[in-house]
Amino acid sequence: MTVQGLVSWRGDPVDKTKHGGVKATLFLHSLVWLSNMANIANMLNLVNYLRGTLHMGVASASTTVTNFIGAISMFSLVGAFISDSYIKRFNTILIFGPLEILGYGLLAIQAHLPSLHPSPCDINRIPNNCEEVHGSNAALFFFSLYLITFADGGLRASIASLGGDQFDNDDSKEMRDKISYFNWYTFAVSLGAFTGLTVVVWIENNRGWDVGFSVCALLVFAGLAIVTCGLPFYRNRIPDGSPLTRVFQVFLVAYKKRSLPFPEYSKEEPHQYVDKDASSVEELSRTKGLKFLDKASIDNGEKGAWSYCSTNQIEETKMLIRLVPIFISSVFGYLPFSLILTLSVQQGATMDNRLGKIKISPATLDVIPVVFQMSILVIYDRFIVPYLRKLTGYKGGITHLQRIGIGFAFATMATCVAAVVEMKRKKLAEEHGLMDVGTGVPMSVFWLVIQFFLVGIIDVTSFVGLLEFFYSEAPIGMKSIGTSIFYSMHGLSAWMGSFLIELVNKVTRDRNGKTGWMEGANLNKSHLDRFYWLLCVIGLVSLLNYTFWAKIYVYRHDPRIVASDGKKVSEEKELGVI
Repeated sequence: MTVQGLVSWRGDPVDKTKHGGVKATLFLHSLVWLSNMANIANMLNLVNYLRGTLHMGVASASTTVTNFIGAISMFSLVGAFISDSYIKRFNTILIFGPLEILGYGLLAIQAHLPSLHPSPCDINRIPNNCEEVHGSNAALFFFSLYLITFADGGLRASIASLGGDQFDNDDSKEMRDKISYFNWYTFAVSLGAFTGLTVVVWIENNRGWDVGFSVCALLVFAGLAIVTCGLPFYRNRIPDGSPLTRVFQVFLVAYKKRSLPFPEYSKEEPHQYVDKDASSVEELSRTKGLKFLDKASIDNGEKGAWSYCSTNQIEETKMLIRLVPIFISSVFGYLPFSLILTLSVQQGATMDNRLGKIKISPATLDVIPVVFQMSILVIYDRFIVPYLRKLTGYKGGITHLQRIGIGFAFATMATCVAAVVEMKRKKLAEEHGLMDVGTGVPMSVFWLVIQFFLVGIIDVTSFVGLLEFFYSEAPIGMKSIGTSIFYSMHGLSAWMGSFLIELVNKVTRDRNGKTGWMEGANLNKSHLDRFYWLLCVIGLVSLLNYTFWAKIYVYRHDPRIVASDGKKVSEEKELGVI
């Protein structure tokens, strides 16, 4: 049995008994696991390298990490564009993977050679006497860091989309497996976080950053080797030219024909999308919304891609436009995620991190929500989804947008809890005369567990929901673009966090020399508690905004399975209400 639009690695038609399915995604999950061992460990622990080895201040270290997180996500657009337009997704993985290995290799060299970083200095005890990295050494660090972000961004978009290609939407069993795939994809991310935070972070903190970065390079190499072994089992979609070019054509042609009257459509027939080898077919019907774009299909005698657009091409463009309100509202809803993670690590560095005789790195505390994520994902996929599917009639138990909203609500709760904990930490620091020291606050680092736990719920809910939402709502020729939309949302949210820190510092700084809330190298003299309360307010407002757009969004495909009378549930509204 073959699957239309997909080929094997030799270019032959796909045989469902040999290619694709769950077995093919196991190789991809291995790469997701191993690459995230390196990346998530460094997302959460890199701030200690920036502070302890490169001697950056509180704001600089936080914005560097959030920019790192944001850049990884934003560069997924590059990988998505390449894999949707020019080369197969598997080939995209083989191109970007070695670049990530090179980036970690350069970081390992810098950490190993004393001449490439500042002289040792305890920034927590004597924060004003440490030399910050600068000049060519700073350039080497940022080049290496952003080489990693560029490469991993390309991997993210390609892996998730290649995994989605392994399932046939017209096969009910494979469709259920596809829903589970995104849950298990997230499980692999969480497993990578768990092993990275317990193994990689320990190596970096106890055996040296040079050894730690070297291990990260080896992990990515091992992942690439495993994913290459799965080559004979993959279903590969042949690229069909640039999807973004097709979108630009619609806008340009619609603008050129803006003054032409609409023709009378006597009957709305579905229009088919056919790729260049006529093997991939998707029926798209004309919708009522965004009417001005329909003028691109008016036949005024001019021919050519930049003079006339098919109905299918127009509908593809409409689909992407309808995702914009959810995209923007999600950027603000996800805002607390990366900020709480990086700032909590800095909080933990000033607190009592002992568990008996064992010292625990603050970044390692994130293992707690990660364990919860992995546990609840298995329970959710194996037990909760089947039960909710019967109860609600939705294929995934609840809709993607409902799942996303639950995560945003917990993000708001996490910022409020973080603010309360920080108020208590600062009060103890002041009572014990530690305001000028910046470390040794007699408060257990395990006070941070609550906010870490609440942030962890975001991955169980919003992460999976957003990833599957943007993938499933994207047109068939733009699946990698759909995946990268999710990651770029994540990246913009991280960058927005960096911008917010800089904006708050500028607004709260005065001419008399008083520093802003988040400035300086001493966290005890900052006003992190006030910043957390600000995040709490922003989170609440963004949750209300997201809820509005989620309620009026109409899914491209009906999320229900069947109605109680056995008939397929129809859409309450026609697609295109925007």
